[in-house]
Amino acid sequence: MTKKGIVWIRDDLRVLDNPALSFASKNHEIVNALFIYNSELYDNKREAQKWWLSKSLEFFKSELANYNINLEILSGKEIEILSKIKKQDISIYWNKVYEPDQKDIEKKASEYFKKADINFKFFKGNILIEYQEVQKDDGTPFKVFTPFWKNAEQKYLNKPPFKQLNLKKLKKSEQIFKNSIDPKKLLPKKSWYKKFENYWKPSETEALQNTKKFIKDRVKDYGDTRDFPNIQGTSKISPFLKHGQISVETIWRFCGEIENKGKGYRKYVNELGWREFSHSLINNFPEMLKGNLRKEFDNFPWIKNNEYLSAWKKGMTGYPIVDAGMRELYETGWMHNRLRMVVASFLIKHLRIHWKEGEKHFRNCLLDFNEANNVAQWQWVAGSGADAAPYFRIFNPILQGEKFDKDGEYTAKWVPELKNYPKEFLHKPWELEKKQQEKINIIIGKNYPSPIVIHEKARAAALNAFQTLRKKI
Repeated sequence: MTKKGIVWIRDDLRVLDNPALSFASKNHEIVNALFIYNSELYDNKREAQKWWLSKSLEFFKSELANYNINLEILSGKEIEILSKIKKQDISIYWNKVYEPDQKDIEKKASEYFKKADINFKFFKGNILIEYQEVQKDDGTPFKVFTPFWKNAEQKYLNKPPFKQLNLKKLKKSEQIFKNSIDPKKLLPKKSWYKKFENYWKPSETEALQNTKKFIKDRVKDYGDTRDFPNIQGTSKISPFLKHGQISVETIWRFCGEIENKGKGYRKYVNELGWREFSHSLINNFPEMLKGNLRKEFDNFPWIKNNEYLSAWKKGMTGYPIVDAGMRELYETGWMHNRLRMVVASFLIKHLRIHWKEGEKHFRNCLLDFNEANNVAQWQWVAGSGADAAPYFRIFNPILQGEKFDKDGEYTAKWVPELKNYPKEFLHKPWELEKKQQEKINIIIGKNYPSPIVIHEKARAAALNAFQTLRKKI
């Protein structure tokens, strides 16, 4: 075993339960950590995550310093930087990332290290079970969630109990690479992200505390509260999980400690299962990252309408629950899951704009953007993916608002123009008589936009478009 070890860091910004870091600390006297910032993956594509990444790396660097591990942050392409490692007395480790592009980079890195005679080892650190292990009896991948998760969960439960992985303090490491950059240099150029600081503290400590609190206080009610955006019924752990500030193994262990594994537990664990399922999908069917998994949707008559798309992005569609969700996203970098489905359905089916436009916008604005989950969820709503909702399942934004935000607390918070609006008209404000609008000084079309489309007509047009598609099949 070599004296020095390097741990290549990506979606695993944590000390606890980090297989690559733990292995390196147990087998080397000196360990360095390396994070490679590839601007091509972030600039104008994942702007919100640049803020989270900057803050997270800053915290992670200080945490690693407690163990005498130096975190070096380099800007450039992964292979170009990794190929600068020439010394034979260095071993390198990493936790696998289950995205096709990252897998390709890992493959090229492995080939280089073999050729250069550099010792390397990789670990499963970001999912519960390898997607290759979960297949149907005929050896083909699952396309339906329920049988996938039943099979995957059983396989995982049959594995040896998960043990917590820790680090030990090492000899102080020295800088290996030149031009290591300050995490602050990764911040977005536009200052719109500064509002995020009012809502989030990106750190491993925060991730662990929030998860423990959710499991202790709220998971029992998760099955009943998770669909109501005005209630803190969800965990909001997704940005931490995406960046690996808590591992899915750790969350699983916390869930396993729950004494009463009732409805809430079952629903929450299924969400972990959906994450596993999404990663399985993009690895077995990588083509869905760029287009429809169900190829018949390639002929769908989508509409290009920049005015409608802009109104949707800005939260100015005239449908309060849709606008509330989009404004929450822009200000906080996060959106409640029920609202994600509502706004996605509105874009795809009311406006008939291609799901890829929505996926791209979410990618740029979501702090918890995860390639697998994002694409799978958008195609689920569109009806073009695996285990998808049928296209003709069209969310009525009025009824969704009335059902899941009955008192209008969530809507009024994010659409303050309507905070004094009569509750019975809050989700359909255009139906209030003009005289009443004038009386409360909230004129639809002036103080708040009129609906950009009429629900009934948009729904009928969407169904007609779907029928046209079916005729072509």
